[in-house]
This record gives sequence, C-alpha cells and structure tokens, in this order.
Amino acid sequence: VCLCFRDVPSVDVLVWSELPTGAGLGSSAAYAVCLAAALLTACGAISCPLKEGESTARWTEEELTLINSWAFQGERVIHGNPSGVDNAVGTWGICWGTVKERGKEVSLVASRVPTLRILLTNTQVPRSTKVLVAGVKEKILKFPAIMNPVLDSIDAISQECQSVLEAMPANPSPEYYPVLEELFDINQHHLNVIGVGHPSLDRLCRVTASHGLHSKLTGAGGGGCGITLLRPDTSPLAVEAAKRDLCACGFECWETNIGAPGVTLHHSSSLNTEVLRALSEG
Repeated sequence: VCLCFRDVPSVDVLVWSELPTGAGLGSSAAYAVCLAAALLTACGAISCPLKEGESTARWTEEELTLINSWAFQGERVIHGNPSGVDNAVGTWGICWGTVKERGKEVSLVASRVPTLRILLTNTQVPRSTKVLVAGVKEKILKFPAIMNPVLDSIDAISQECQSVLEAMPANPSPEYYPVLEELFDINQHHLNVIGVGHPSLDRLCRVTASHGLHSKLTGAGGGGCGITLLRPDTSPLAVEAAKRDLCACGFECWETNIGAPGVTLHHSSSLNTEVLRALSEG
C-alpha cells in the first residue's frame, strides 16, 4: 500500500510504553495501531492531521478505518485469530460496538461509555493470547452443544452491559452499579467455564470480594490482569485496603479510569518529560 503513495526510507521504530506486556491490557494492539498510524502517515496513505499551533490531532473516520484494518493484520500476526476488539478500541477509543461475527472484524458505533473508576491489577502471571484462544477453540470443537450456549450467554452479558452503560451518561443513577457488579460476577464465572481463568485471578476476585468489590479478568485471561469496579461512593479506605491486600498477594495494583479517545498524533511539545527522555535515550 505504501509504495502506491510514496517511497518510505528504511526506518528504526522506537517504542515506549507504560503498559505491561502479556498482561491482557492490549499492549500488542496499542503497538499495532500506533505503528500502522505512523507508517500510513509517513507514506502518505493518510494525511498528517496536525495543524500549526495544535498539540494533538486525530484522523478522519475514513483514515481511522484504514489504520484499524492494518492494525488488525498486525494483531493476526501476533495472536493468530484475534477478535479485533483491542485494535478497534485502540483506534477509536472506548466506545460501544458490535461484533458482526465471532472472530471477525469489529464494527463500532459512536456512543461513548461513561467514565468509570476501576482498580487495575496485574497478577504478573504471564500468558499467551494465542495459546488461550487456541484452547478455547479446541474446547468449542470438542463440546459444541455445551460451549456455544456459554458463548451466547457471554454475548448476552455484553449486550446487557452495553445497555446499562449507554443509559448512564443521561441518568448517572447509583442504581446502575449493582447491575454492573452482578454482570461482572456472572461474566467471570463464564470465562472460567470456557477455560481462560487462573488461580491467581480467582484469588484476586476473592480478595476484592472481601472488601465488598467485584472483579473480573480482562484480556485473554490465564493470568494477566483483572479489573475491579469502584462505585462513586466507594470509601477511599476500602480502596486502599483492597490495594494493600492485593499487593500482599504479589500483585501490582493501580487505581485508574476507563475512557480514552483512541489513537492520536502528538506534537513533541505535548509529550511529558519522562516520555521525551525515553525517546531521546533510544
């Protein structure tokens, strides 16, 4: 594709990231999306959206679609048969979409999710998405009459969660949070059934449950990371106690928010000192 526009000289790609790799946080998709955006911009396949005086800018919907399609190919190289969700979220940000077919590319709509507070916990148990995906596929082929209804139920959970999150911005009622917590719990049990759970994730869920919090794995499972939903009225003391107990298990834990705009072109002046230092040292 690039040669159809203009030749690109040999390049060195320097990657700097705060995301732990192999932990279910979509680090490979983030890399694939950023690399696709950079190379497509460099070869003229998409425009450089930064205008004079701007610190950040984003591409058009058509250009984002092209970035996403190339990022998906990168994810296929890394993971074999990815869902396409991670690269779609990396491209467009946190917004709701639907999967046309399992294992196919993802079509997103423009509806944004509300900002949600979470604990993000890394069990530090390494795992391979490709191996886990292959294991799930094998189980589906072995027990189709059992596994397909479970997958349908997981899809129904996602649809129900979507409905709740779409309703929250217009009516941020605290009544939504118990529903989300219950969906977290049901989803986590289903994920164990299809074979992507891990004892470390079970321990994470037990620890947070002891503080009245609800958790589930994120990413491919088999270790990696879990997320814990925090209600707006969750006591800071309860959060700190949960973080302390999780760290005592040997886990890493951060409090953060869900919600981001997606792939963005930054002017060097908008980067913080730590990032500039990392890039200059490379």
